[in-house]
Amino acid sequence: MADSGLVLKRGSCRSTWLRARKARPQLILSRRPRRRLGTLRWCGRRRLRRRLLQAQAAGVDWREGARQVSRAAAARRPNTATPSPIPSPTPASEPESELELESASSCRRPLLIPPVRPVGPGRALLLLPVEQGFTFSGICRVTCLYGQVQVFGFTISQGQPAQDIFSVYTHSSLSIHALHYSLPEKSKKELKREARNLLKSHLNLDDRRWSMQNFSPQCSIVLLEHLKTATVNFITSYPGSSYIFVQESPTPQIKPEYLALRSVGIRREKKRKGLQLTESTLSALEELVNVSCEEVDGCPVILVCGSQDVGKSTFNRYLINQLLNSLPCVDYLECDLGQTEFTPPGCISLLNITEPVLGPPFTHLRTPQKMVYYGKPSCKNNYESYIDIVKYVFSAYKRESPLIVNTMGWVSDQGLLLLIDLIRLLSPSHVVQFSSDHSKYMPDLTPQYVDDMDGLYTKSKTKMRNRRFRLAAFADALEFADEEKESPVEFTGHKLIGVYTDFAFRITPRNRESHNKILRDLSILSYLSQLQPPMPKPLSPLHSLTPYQVPFNAVALRITHSDVAPTHILYAVNASWVGLCKIQDDVRGYMNGPILLAQTPICDCLGFGICRGIDMEKRLYHILTPVPPEELRTVNCLLVGAIAIPHCVLKCQRGIEGTVPYVTTDYNFKLPGASEKIGAREPEEAHKEKPYRRPKFYRKMK
Repeated sequence: MADSGLVLKRGSCRSTWLRARKARPQLILSRRPRRRLGTLRWCGRRRLRRRLLQAQAAGVDWREGARQVSRAAAARRPNTATPSPIPSPTPASEPESELELESASSCRRPLLIPPVRPVGPGRALLLLPVEQGFTFSGICRVTCLYGQVQVFGFTISQGQPAQDIFSVYTHSSLSIHALHYSLPEKSKKELKREARNLLKSHLNLDDRRWSMQNFSPQCSIVLLEHLKTATVNFITSYPGSSYIFVQESPTPQIKPEYLALRSVGIRREKKRKGLQLTESTLSALEELVNVSCEEVDGCPVILVCGSQDVGKSTFNRYLINQLLNSLPCVDYLECDLGQTEFTPPGCISLLNITEPVLGPPFTHLRTPQKMVYYGKPSCKNNYESYIDIVKYVFSAYKRESPLIVNTMGWVSDQGLLLLIDLIRLLSPSHVVQFSSDHSKYMPDLTPQYVDDMDGLYTKSKTKMRNRRFRLAAFADALEFADEEKESPVEFTGHKLIGVYTDFAFRITPRNRESHNKILRDLSILSYLSQLQPPMPKPLSPLHSLTPYQVPFNAVALRITHSDVAPTHILYAVNASWVGLCKIQDDVRGYMNGPILLAQTPICDCLGFGICRGIDMEKRLYHILTPVPPEELRTVNCLLVGAIAIPHCVLKCQRGIEGTVPYVTTDYNFKLPGASEKIGAREPEEAHKEKPYRRPKFYRKMK
């Protein structure tokens, strides 16, 4: 009786286990694959798990792939027994059309995810299944041959021009995502014929056959090409800069995919190294894109604020790319002096963006509509001039397209009050406020909070005796369109959008300043690369290029960040980064020079250059600049600020024997002006003159 009871117990347990086995998801492995799984390493298990997930997402029975593997293994083994066939599950519903049936059958074929094939020197073909991504580091040129992909928020469809992608070491890796697109009512054979015709002008016969063998109607075919530009060549020509664009793998591999991608100049990265956007970020992007495309209440003004290193610049680039999918252009107002997006550092500018931004700032410098050279990476101790410059640049905004306003990461103490002044001055329709676990506390900038708080130069609504706030001090100087001149400048409130970010940061308070300085130097090098001849001509050293000769009496001079004695002005200008500006005053009436300005003017900046020498006998400045000659004719002012030429430009002058110009090892730090704290202009409250602080790379002029 005991044995029979035991048998009954085992039978009950066995049937229960079978019922649980039938009820579990199909993703769980059966007994035989489980035994095979025990012999796999962790990487093999991870790869198998990923393929099972992809098969489940595609709606295909995972046992089809297991059956093919078993048949291949059985073909290699001696025939000992005939395996029993595994019954295929009954589909829940029949395919609605022939296309769906063919698509499902094509997905059952074993397909590398995603497959990469070399198609020539420096070229590779990438097949991306729908809603799959390819994360990489390096630079390349991307052409969508078939389908539709998205990079950094910008959609690239078949037939569109190729895009240059910069997934560099200083920022998060970028990814190419295959999008789900609508298919015409055609059979798979007709779709294949259409895809084959699109590939004819780019691939040879063998590559087209390979593409058609792995073709599925919802996949995207992308061509990756090696990218070399004058900017990349110029930046990488300096020691220590080559790692920014191309990073070699620490352990060289011999896999065909690795070699194919290496010939292009990129390397596959793990998905976690790519850009990860939070739910609040995606929600804010969707809302802002919808508002900008509707244009019900006019063009929106979007102000983005938050502390340092919370993702403001990344959000701005992604938003620009998303808007360019639907709009022809987007306006951008740069108010961050230290980390500018489209210009060299130290500038406040207004730009009209018509092309996507698919890389860090030093890869997509643009010519602004209006720009003023402030001369410092921070506006501390000179807030009034900063506000006046923002007001002057903002007056050029024509309100014909959405405006994105980038602000500084200084949001504590006086920086917060300055931000409140900017909100009242610009009157944005939307304020996007960023926060994270590691950022400093920042109060929510709701319309009520902005109304009740005093700024540095504006008063709260309460102190205005409950009257609508008017920028009386700013309204006279702002120049709006004719239909808007009659209405006063008012702060009418905004909509606050909170965004929480959670990035894995490599920047710490210790290395933040050095990291930001590297990015500023890269922006200057990128600007100087415009002096180089176009590809494929070789690079020319900067000291071998012919500079412009500018007479002393043709331009006025001003040191923006320090008080300099008139006898030392030319020492400060020599071997310095100068802003080429245009002032309203006429300086041609002076016979001799140099012409010195008593105050820093607020004027248009047309570009930048290097004063590589001063001829005291002929009274000429030697200026090296990429600004066209027709624009140089209108330049009548040179502004010298705290933005310095990168040290690598002065120290790495190729082809020079002996003493390197402007570089010395015999430097006396005890000289007046050699200290870091001497020479900086004091705040507006103090009017004491300080001696000028000489630059470290200094050579006495003859």
